[in-house]
Amino acid sequence: MGNGMCSRKQKRIFQTLLLLTVVFGFLYGAMLYYELQGQLRKAEATALKYQQHQESLSAQLQVVYEHRSRLEKSLQKERLEHKKAKEDFLVYKLEAQETLNKGRQDSNSRYSALSVQHQMLKSQHEELKKQHADLEEDHRKQGEEFSRTFSDHKERYLQLQQEKEQEISKLKGKCNLCLAAHIKLSVWHCVFVV
Repeated sequence: MGNGMCSRKQKRIFQTLLLLTVVFGFLYGAMLYYELQGQLRKAEATALKYQQHQESLSAQLQVVYEHRSRLEKSLQKERLEHKKAKEDFLVYKLEAQETLNKGRQDSNSRYSALSVQHQMLKSQHEELKKQHADLEEDHRKQGEEFSRTFSDHKERYLQLQQEKEQEISKLKGKCNLCLAAHIKLSVWHCVFVV
């Protein structure tokens, strides 16, 4: 009877330890899952930010190219007007001279302003390219760090799992020894009672 109580206590202790092991394993897994989800959300937000930045750069480049095309058309138009003014020069010498001088002055002013604006846009474009390259490098480093952290956590999880399996195996062995001892005592008890 006393041995039966001892066996029940040991069985209850074993069940409690097993339950605690499962609960702690589940909690660790949940914490790891939550951490990985947070990192995944951060990585997705960063990727979306880079994509939006790239789309913004593409739109800005498109505006620059359209502006350049308009400038080239405007310049061609000015050249045609200038050529016509030269042809009319002999007939309308005084008028053409004034018109030509004014047109030349306007064209030069416009061209200077457009050149300055073009240089500014070019500088902005180079700066944006540099920022984009820096962001890509940061993204790459963060990806490597994430992979390293994930690998470390996975290795630790597997190590803990192996340790717990070894502990469970040892406890099973002890339970089997207790059961065998209990059977032997029951047999001896029966032999002495008979």
